[in-house]
Formats: sequence, structure tokens, C-alpha cells
Amino acid sequence: MNSARELASDIRESRKSAMDVLEDFLQTIDAKERDVHAFNLVDRETAIEVAGKIDETVASGRDPGPLAGVPVALKDNLCTRNLATTCSSRILEGWEPPYDATVVQRLRAAGAVIIGKTNLDEFAMGSSTEHSAFGPTRNPHDLTRVPGGSSGGSAAAVAAGFAPLALGSDTGGSIRQPAALCGVVGVKPTYGLVSRYGLVAFASSFDQIGPFADDVADAALVLEIIGGHDPLDSTSIPSPVPDLSHGLERGVEGLRVGLVSELLEGIDEDVVAQVHQTADALRAGGATVDLVSVPAVEYGLTAYYVIAPAEASSNLARYDGVRYGLRAEGSEVAAMNSATRRDGFGDEVIARVMLGTFALSAGYYDAYYGKAQKVRTLTRRDFDAVYANHDLLLSPTSPSVAFKFGERSDPMNMYRCDTCTVPSNLVGDPAISVPFGTGESGMPVGVQIMAPQLGEAQMFQAASFIESQAPERGTA
Repeated sequence: MNSARELASDIRESRKSAMDVLEDFLQTIDAKERDVHAFNLVDRETAIEVAGKIDETVASGRDPGPLAGVPVALKDNLCTRNLATTCSSRILEGWEPPYDATVVQRLRAAGAVIIGKTNLDEFAMGSSTEHSAFGPTRNPHDLTRVPGGSSGGSAAAVAAGFAPLALGSDTGGSIRQPAALCGVVGVKPTYGLVSRYGLVAFASSFDQIGPFADDVADAALVLEIIGGHDPLDSTSIPSPVPDLSHGLERGVEGLRVGLVSELLEGIDEDVVAQVHQTADALRAGGATVDLVSVPAVEYGLTAYYVIAPAEASSNLARYDGVRYGLRAEGSEVAAMNSATRRDGFGDEVIARVMLGTFALSAGYYDAYYGKAQKVRTLTRRDFDAVYANHDLLLSPTSPSVAFKFGERSDPMNMYRCDTCTVPSNLVGDPAISVPFGTGESGMPVGVQIMAPQLGEAQMFQAASFIESQAPERGTA
């Protein structure tokens, strides 16, 4: 399949029409979506209309933009004007926002064609996309296995060939982990590099939007387009996105890479083997790779599952049956609020909200939430100490390849899926998952490159090199 860059170039140069490109992807969706269920909604009519306008723009001699006519799938927690945004929850079923998220505006301005909204774990709470009110998404490489989560629909859409690009959100690994399980590239940028305006909040100090793509160069291009300062987001970094695309061919000569020892423990052997092969490839390319310790990451998962639910309990309080979404019947307002939430939220969301409310309650705040925030600070210090002597860090992305449906029904086993990804969210650093070989049953393995804040340029540089050295992977 052609890259997004190649498709956009072909459309701008009139070698292909945006309409023909869109039709090819819609045919693939028609053939395979029933089995995969990557989408909550395919916006066929609007996509055809936009593709037609892009062809008119090209015919008039104007440039539609760097993503001219390229179909893009959006995780269904990104607000889209007059197009349902549900977060895969009954409580928002059918809700149509009155505005576009900033990243959606920037994609449209770059000439992208929004092809639909993808499935996710409800309110982005999960690691398998089994916790969607509208049914699970399946891994295109093996329909008996999960695609990862919470952005499983976006990862599956790219892996299945439904769209060359997709956006997801990453709160504790929700872009990188499904990218690894589906064999695509997934990026969590530095916190604040991409505007969160129009992203339906889960845990506001963790959430970050990023791209899925078939290759590193496409992911770099999308991040350049969606990133940069946004005055509508108070946490947005007041600086432009660095140039990511032009350094992809520099190689890794002279880079200092640390292999995080704590993130090799409790990981399946087939995944660890691919990480060590990645380290060997980096060494062969001229990088220095040594084993490093980031001690606080051992407590990262525990801290995350206190802080994130606490923020969720605050953010999700707005779903009360009054302002938008579902409203259940009740004898008075409090009863209506309670009934709406009981009927509208799934079990996983209710469990996390209850956990977060408990952590914030009087008498427990210091013991749980306060202590978790101290672990967050210690994690930042430990990363800073390692980055003083290293440019980048290497680890697995996921502890295992994609697992079968129902295999991790125990919450603790499911939460451990985030072991390798949560640390970067705790500290706000960027990280990328790159496919590298296969593991059990021929399923994809992803390796993770982590960088210090705003270190995306070197991170993409190393990711591009790793991609060039990766074993050949089959198609879905």
C-alpha cells in the first residue's frame, strides 16, 4: 500500500484523484469492517463530498495541502462538528459536538479526508478495546485476538488498510500499546505539543493526542501538522513543532541509548528477544547501547492507577443527564443523575470513577493521591538522571503480543498491559512504538523509543533507523 505521503503527492500532481483513492479505501472497509469492527461510524457521504472538493482544488491549480485527499480515521473521543462523538459510551450515544477539535481543524486544513470515527474502550479506559458499549474491535492479524487499547479501533483501521492514517489519544499507553499489537507505528508526543482542545477528557494531566501510521515518516508528517501552540488549550506549549521529517535519514551514529532494565522484567520472552535484536541493530548502526536503571518506573503503574482515576472521577462528573447525552428518568434531580450514570456508564468506567473518588476522599487523599504524586516526582527525577548521559531510552512497548479475547478478564492482568508505556505519561515525555519482528503465533511485536521532553527529532531519527532494520512483516 502506498504511504500517505505518496498518496498526497499523487493527488496533488493529478496522477490519482482523491475520489478514486477514497473509493479504494471504502471498498476495503466494505470488505473487512464487518469482521474487524474498527469504526463506530463511517462518514461516507461527507468524505465523498470533501474528496470531490479536493479534486476541484487540484484542477484549479491550487495546492490542497500536505495531506491532500488522504483518508484519516479519528478516535471517537475527538470532537467533530455535527458528527457523533460517543467515546464508545451509551451516555454520549448520538451526541454531535458543535465544534471540531483543534487537531481535526488542522487535518482538514492540510487537505485530509475524515473517513470515520473509530471504536475505543469506553472513555479511553482499557487496554484491549473490549470495554466499548458498541462491541469489541478485533485484531486484523488474527480476529480471535484483541487489537490493544484504548485506541484499538484506530490501530486496527490502519493495520487493516481502512485508512493510511489515524489519530488516537494516549493516557497510559493507549496509542503505543495497540500500535504494537497491530503492527503499526504509534506516537505519544511530549505533553502539550499537541492541543487537547476538543479531546473528551479522561485524565487531563496525562491525555495526549498522537498519530498512527504504517511508517515512521507518515507519523512524523502528521505530528508536524497537528502539533504546535493552541491558545484554546492552557497546557499547550507556546512553540512550534520541531522539524521531524528532514532528519529521518541521519541514522543513529553517535546516539547514546539506554535499555531500561526494569522494563525487561515480567515481559514475555518472545518480546524481549525482539528488543535485544533492536539493541543489536542500533549498535551495528553506530549507537552506544547499555543497560540502565530507572528505579521509580517499578511504581509507575501503581501511581498511575491512583492519579488517573482520580482525575477521571472529576472529569466525568459532567455527565449528569442535564447538559448533554443520555438522561434517565428519576423522581428528582439526584435520582435522575444516579440513574443516568448507572444506565450510561459501563462497568470499567464505574470501577475507575469509584476508585478515583475514594482516592480523593477525606482521610485517604494524602495516603493515596498525595503519595502517588510524590512517586510521579521521583519518576521525573530518575528519568532526568538517566537522560543526563543518554539521548534516548529503549524498551518493549507491550509485555506481550496481542492476547485472545477474554484472556485478561482479571483487572490486574489487564492493567499490567500498561507497564512499559505508563512511565512516559507520568512524566510527560514523548515515546514511539515501532514494529519490529513477530512473536508468538506470528503476531507483531512493537519496540518503544522514549526521549526527553521535546526530544521528538532524535526519537523519530532513531525510530526511522529501527524501522529500516526491522524484519519483514506480513500483511493483515
